[in-house]
Amino acid sequence: MQIAVSFSLSLSLSLSKSMVLSRFSLLLSFSFFLLHIALLATLCFGGDPTVFTELHFSYITVSPLGIPQQVIAINGKFPGPVINATTNNYVVVNVFNELDEDLLITWPGIQMRRNSWQDGVLGTNCPIPSHWNWTYQFQVKDQIGSFFYFPSLNFQRASGGFGPFVINNREIIPIPFSQPDGDIFIMIGDWYTQNHKALRATLDGGKDLGMPDGVLINGKGPYQYNTTLVPGGINYETISVDPGKTYRIRVHNVGISTSLNFRIQNHNLLLVETEGHYTTQTNFTSFDIHAGQSYSFLLSTDQNASTDYYIVASARFVNESLWQKVRGVAVLHYSNSKGPVTGPLPPPPDDFYDKTASMNQARSVRQNTSASGARPNPQGSFHYGSINITDTYVLKVTSPVPINRTNRATINGISFLKPDIPFRLADQHQLRGIYKLDFPSKPMNRTPLIDRSIINATYKGFIEIILQNNDTTIQNFHLDGYSFFVVGMDYGDWSENSRGSYNKWDAISRCTTQVFPGGWTAILVSLDNVGSWNLRAENLDRWYLGQETYLRIVNPEENGETEMGAPDNVLFCGSLKNMQKPQHGFSAASTLGCSLNIFTLLLGLCTVIFNILAS
Repeated sequence: MQIAVSFSLSLSLSLSKSMVLSRFSLLLSFSFFLLHIALLATLCFGGDPTVFTELHFSYITVSPLGIPQQVIAINGKFPGPVINATTNNYVVVNVFNELDEDLLITWPGIQMRRNSWQDGVLGTNCPIPSHWNWTYQFQVKDQIGSFFYFPSLNFQRASGGFGPFVINNREIIPIPFSQPDGDIFIMIGDWYTQNHKALRATLDGGKDLGMPDGVLINGKGPYQYNTTLVPGGINYETISVDPGKTYRIRVHNVGISTSLNFRIQNHNLLLVETEGHYTTQTNFTSFDIHAGQSYSFLLSTDQNASTDYYIVASARFVNESLWQKVRGVAVLHYSNSKGPVTGPLPPPPDDFYDKTASMNQARSVRQNTSASGARPNPQGSFHYGSINITDTYVLKVTSPVPINRTNRATINGISFLKPDIPFRLADQHQLRGIYKLDFPSKPMNRTPLIDRSIINATYKGFIEIILQNNDTTIQNFHLDGYSFFVVGMDYGDWSENSRGSYNKWDAISRCTTQVFPGGWTAILVSLDNVGSWNLRAENLDRWYLGQETYLRIVNPEENGETEMGAPDNVLFCGSLKNMQKPQHGFSAASTLGCSLNIFTLLLGLCTVIFNILAS
């Protein structure tokens, strides 16, 4: 515009002067544009970079086991895309619910420091209604590692809706191994040909889900390694590699409840990390991964590639002859492979006469105390073994029991009643009677009941939680908002004498642990993260039937430094639903508090384009 006006006022101006003015204007506009890029994250969140993504959850029809069925896709893909962040990044995820029912996305292992408002379970968030969108905003503060995200409501994970979530080290923090030649994501899990609505109807009817129809690897069915067990025409996963390389493979069990043994034919798996903490580096020929758990291994492609190789995920602790079809089989393909893979699968662990083999493997997972995690200081610098325990909770689970004429799962005889309003939102609005702070610290000799009882935990306490499994199957437990030290596990009933077997030096710190049937697992937790945090069974059937509670952790001297307030875009439900503004279809604008900066960013971009055209 300046060039055009100047030209109309004085035709005697030289072309060179016009070009100088134009270039100056372009330079000024481009500087304005770069300034907004630099300021966008800092004005919204502070000095750390921001990762933006959109996730559209919808139904698609696929046939992973040869039978067409409806699954939950993300951005049209099943499984969903990787969210890739770096320590201390801010993450902004705009979730679009294109399903026909409510939706919440949870981020297990992402600790949401000071910010349980973003955790994505019913005790922290109101659901996102059908055909609405909502933006999660959180920081991956002081974290690294391999995680995944998934829908937390209505048994939806049984139909998909999951994807990997990676937090990389900052460049200034070295990883405790040579930089891998690539990242490979593998999502394994048991699978039914019925969708989540049919499966939850089965549970609501008081029935067990029964044996799964198969195991998927990255959303695909098994390679036809056996024409009797596997029908033809099934789309299977192929993972392509180059010889002489080292890859980091991140494996997540996203299934309903089945423990899976993971192995790659003729290859070792060098364990290096689990759920945000580096481990002592140990080679395994196969590894048990339980529902909800994540591990990363280094895979060296050091074989002669005479053929491709099997990748197998098979059910553990079952009758092998009856569960032959419950196997996921993919193919590892070398770029110089001389032919397709053939022959029998690599065998599963032979521990029929040694029931402690899997437990011993779990015990062998130790923390790499000399490695740096998200911070420069070594992971072993927190001397958890010398801290006094402030409270002990013995949490006992059993097989489902009938309560009010329906089957329910319990912890200490209480089956959790799902909330209709998030707990901290209720606190903020001074609502009473929403929940009880009377969760028993040990099993009670009383009739099981359905209640909304949560643990009144003490801020800055250091607690011991004993997970006692009197069920007949492996039960896996997860705690949101925290990592905990897995200091011990054994068969039998836990007693105070069991503390003598605790690992007080290099116990792995993680967020999901298995508890073997008829056994116990002991964890230690340092309660430094204020909020309401879900403690639950990661076996989806048990979680759905009520095997969960929450830890309510409040700083009595709160001044805004240890807990964030409700976000500007908070959703309202339950007794506060009249406060919710209507959303007619998907919102075109982001619900971020920094939307003005996005607008000015776009304005700067438009100015640059305009000046380029004008010049």
